Amino acid sequence: MADGVEFSLTGMESLLAKLDVIPKDLKKKAGRAALRKAANVIVKKAKAGARRIDDPATGRSIADNIALRWNGKLFKRTGDLGFRIGVVYGAKLKDHPDKAKNAPTPHWRLIEFGTEHMAAQPFMRPAAESSINEVVATFGIEYEKAIDKALARGN
Repeated sequence: MADGVEFSLTGMESLLAKLDVIPKDLKKKAGRAALRKAANVIVKKAKAGARRIDDPATGRSIADNIALRWNGKLFKRTGDLGFRIGVVYGAKLKDHPDKAKNAPTPHWRLIEFGTEHMAAQPFMRPAAESSINEVVATFGIEYEKAIDKALARGN
């Protein structure tokens, strides 16, 4: 079921040249901050898509439960930086009495993927797919800004 996404990255020559002269720990620190800002582009679009689907009469809001989390497991295992974007409480399928704004929204997956009785109305995957260029550009700009600041400080 996993299908790949391919793209070409151009125009990052100045960033790549700066990466050669800064220490490894600074690369990771700046990279994490830049990656968070880039991932927030997807979060913003996913929340906008979820707001179109959310039923205001229920009180539960899928958009309010969309979150960006640091992927510490990936970092510890491989040393790669990564964030996860998903729906908080997304795996809980039990009935939950709370109908407040941040109450669990286990029904999000039924909406995202559909069922045999209803068509899918995806909001997470389109948010990621339509944002690839903007995410890469944001990451490049923010990463270069962070590296320039560090170089100016003399780190």
